[in-house]
Amino acid sequence: MNKLLTSVLCGLVGISTVAMADPTRPKLVVGIMVDQLRTDYIEFLSSRFGKEGFNLLRNRGLYLKNVDYNVKDIDVVSSTAIVYTGNYASASGIPADKVYDPATKFPIPILHDPATLGNFTNETFSPAALRLSTISDELAVDGVGLGAIYSIAPDPMQAIIMAGHGGNSAFWISDESGKWATSTYYKDVPSGISQRNYKSPLSERLDTMVWTPSKALDTYDGVPAQKKYFPFRHAFPKKSSDRYVDYKASALVNTEVTDVAIDYIKSLQLGQRGDVIDMLNIGYTVAPFKKSGDSDMRLEMQDSYLRLDGQLERLMTAINESVGLDNTLVFLVSTGYYDEAAEDEPRYRIPSGNFSMKRAVSLLNSYLSAKHGNDQYVDGSFRNMIYLDHKTLERHDLDLADTRRDARDFLVLMSGVADVKSLSDIVGETTPELRGISRGLDPKTAGDIRLEFAPGWTVNDDVRLPVVSWQVREGNPATPGFIMGPGVPVKVETGEVNATAIAPTVSSVMRIRSPNGAADKPLLW
Repeated sequence: MNKLLTSVLCGLVGISTVAMADPTRPKLVVGIMVDQLRTDYIEFLSSRFGKEGFNLLRNRGLYLKNVDYNVKDIDVVSSTAIVYTGNYASASGIPADKVYDPATKFPIPILHDPATLGNFTNETFSPAALRLSTISDELAVDGVGLGAIYSIAPDPMQAIIMAGHGGNSAFWISDESGKWATSTYYKDVPSGISQRNYKSPLSERLDTMVWTPSKALDTYDGVPAQKKYFPFRHAFPKKSSDRYVDYKASALVNTEVTDVAIDYIKSLQLGQRGDVIDMLNIGYTVAPFKKSGDSDMRLEMQDSYLRLDGQLERLMTAINESVGLDNTLVFLVSTGYYDEAAEDEPRYRIPSGNFSMKRAVSLLNSYLSAKHGNDQYVDGSFRNMIYLDHKTLERHDLDLADTRRDARDFLVLMSGVADVKSLSDIVGETTPELRGISRGLDPKTAGDIRLEFAPGWTVNDDVRLPVVSWQVREGNPATPGFIMGPGVPVKVETGEVNATAIAPTVSSVMRIRSPNGAADKPLLW
């Protein structure tokens, strides 16, 4: 009887799905996030791109030249969450790739989940910390679980956010082994990716890979002559303990991602399985390759864009051959930030200095001890955040907001510090600047004090090993987005478009609900 009832219900679901089929809806959705993609490079290189990559997207769909995230301190993980949820870290719970853990006093990955196990990796991740639904989740609900939703990216947490809570699987490249890895949170492991790990692992191919210019050197414009005489050459030798990390930061990783994406489309027959909508999410990168050891990365940057354009051509060709571009919705969005900061040579005499977080924490604790009695008032720090020990403040009967204010007033006097805001200031936002900071923070994981450093300075997060250093450089280039699919007009939008509008717009094209926390309305055309 139970088997009969199950058969009847399954049949009714099938009938319902067919009845709801809408010929104007896409059969396949391809979501693409490109780390640190810039509009000026798209414009600069458009005449050298092929016809079926970036130029296809801009000539057959909506080209957004200025996607603005309106938030401070984003990275590849937090920006992906903004695009896929349609809301900011304060709502989604994803402020960055890592957050400070008071229990261990160490940073931990934002999606770390000890309740899961790694598959082809020791990493334990899940989307549990993501508090909102995503585009992928809403598509899963719309298809009553019948649609297939996959994601692949070099970065684990980007892959998981794109797959969402309801996706079939999320795969990324392991930093330790170079294998395509996933989490036991997801139950679907496509046979093609398992075979790739066993029969053609990256560990056996990486020795033969060398990143050199892909075009004749005289075709690269705006590059100093000496760079053309001595072009870059980046290899990934076995002796390097960071070979997979370096490879993932290079332009070559996009070829590996495209290979897997095309295999998914063909072997899993995405977009060819009846009336359901399938989805494939992809992470690419054109981020400056800081492993080069040269602050002038213009030649590598141009080559990264040209190589990515070639991979997009391969991807679009595969989609057209398998599903048809007319049956596919493609959206491609930059992660909305750009980090080219590298230390300038001393001969240029640009004002600079070195800031030590360890020293700042020590001096702040000494200051508070002198004022309130000897004790450990600072719990720890991470990146540009300092965390006070709230239990110590309670023992001394100190008001949290007052202590934050004291710490702020002390730290702002330090050399290399441009500004300091307490969490009390940020949560009680009163200005556009504070709103930009507030959107990028999750109050549940944020520090009590946020420091902003002077441009040109090198910040050393040296409280723990290994020391992490970065050069401060303010930059805000325009970043692009593309939407191409059924019902999407061919149009160039030059005005500012909020990144939070992408999710509701893509959802509208699919005729599904927006993510449950979407902060914006769909774009109108």
